[in-house]
Amino acid sequence: MSDLFTHGLDPTGGTRRPLADRMRPQTLGEVTGQPHLTGPDGVLTRMIAGGSLGSLVFWGPPGTGKTTVARLLAGETDLAFEQISAIFSGVADLKKVFETARARRMSGRQTLLFVDEIHRFNKAQQDSFLPVMEDGTVILIGATTENPSFELNAALLSRARVLTFHPHDEASLAALLDRAEQVEGKALPITKEARAVLIRMADGDGRAVLTLAEEVWRSVRADETIDAEQLQSIVQRRAPVYDKGQDGHYNLISALHKSVRGSDPDAALYYLCRMLDAGEDPLYLGRRLVRMASEDIGLADPQALTIASAAKDAYDYLGSPEGVLALAEACVYLATAPKSNAVYTAFKAAMRAAKENGSLLPPKHILNAPTKLMKSEGYGQGYEYDHDAPDAFSGQTYLPDPLSGTTFYDPPERGFEREIRKRLDFWAARRRERQAREG
Repeated sequence: MSDLFTHGLDPTGGTRRPLADRMRPQTLGEVTGQPHLTGPDGVLTRMIAGGSLGSLVFWGPPGTGKTTVARLLAGETDLAFEQISAIFSGVADLKKVFETARARRMSGRQTLLFVDEIHRFNKAQQDSFLPVMEDGTVILIGATTENPSFELNAALLSRARVLTFHPHDEASLAALLDRAEQVEGKALPITKEARAVLIRMADGDGRAVLTLAEEVWRSVRADETIDAEQLQSIVQRRAPVYDKGQDGHYNLISALHKSVRGSDPDAALYYLCRMLDAGEDPLYLGRRLVRMASEDIGLADPQALTIASAAKDAYDYLGSPEGVLALAEACVYLATAPKSNAVYTAFKAAMRAAKENGSLLPPKHILNAPTKLMKSEGYGQGYEYDHDAPDAFSGQTYLPDPLSGTTFYDPPERGFEREIRKRLDFWAARRRERQAREG
């Protein structure tokens, strides 16, 4: 058995540590799932070879090796390793760590300070790291599962390089299971299908796949081999990695919106189900579908907004699980509808014009004149009632004079907007005829 595995056995002969802890790598080269960081040409491998390690932020989901890699970096660089968690530490704890690091630096040794869940520190606490980073008292490695761009101070980010840890893929998780079987000296008593299910349950989390495997070994009887259904009964189902208030939420709603916009009903349904499965509020999803109908379909299919709104109301009326199907129906309808952002673009352009051009007076001929003074000023003068004109179209101008001739809405030749384009072209021709007569 290799050193990779024997080092994890409890030398005291007491209760064995968890499998994930016993399998913790001893060198960067033994780390799995992060070849872009720890492989032969990985970023961290090159840093160590170059003899220079700066402050870093490790960003990635749970179980991808952030803590392990931080410990290994300290060993590879002969730095003193200190670890704190932002969940359990406060200002007093930080001061104590900094004082220890300063004393250690006076004796000629630098400190690698690993801060788990660093995003949980508030702005003032994050700012407290800046002086000790700048003077070299500590090399900071912060670990976070949240997007550093949103959760960490700009000043801190400017002094640290962000490295992304990727979720384990199926091959990496399968390799971890193979190694776990070597450590335990026995095969997992599960079918091939159940093995694949167990890997999917881990959801890219290396620690989770080992914990699930350990649970199987504890639960299965001698000479028993369990299938996928029995596996799910024994270990239960691990909740998806998803935080309704953070990155997972924004990533999946972005994927849903772009899948609808890209006319891919299969992907749209998948992301809708991912969010529902993770516990997202279905009414929130209903509201987002209404937004997609307005922003990405618009008048290319006027029914889209009606169907999306009806789906939201149907869920509000029926609740779960019956009402969820209405959201799925709307999702597929929107994804398969013709797409147009012409109304959305027109709205933004008109809003910009409204903000930039001040309080322009509408043409006087379309203003009411309830008083003699207003009539004498020309209010309402020359107005033509469109219903009295041929085709119920007079061809008058309606925009303020400085904006006359401006086009905000430009419908494409798609879906129902093809018909709207015909109408606009017809009216534009009639306006030109009127202008020619009056010119």
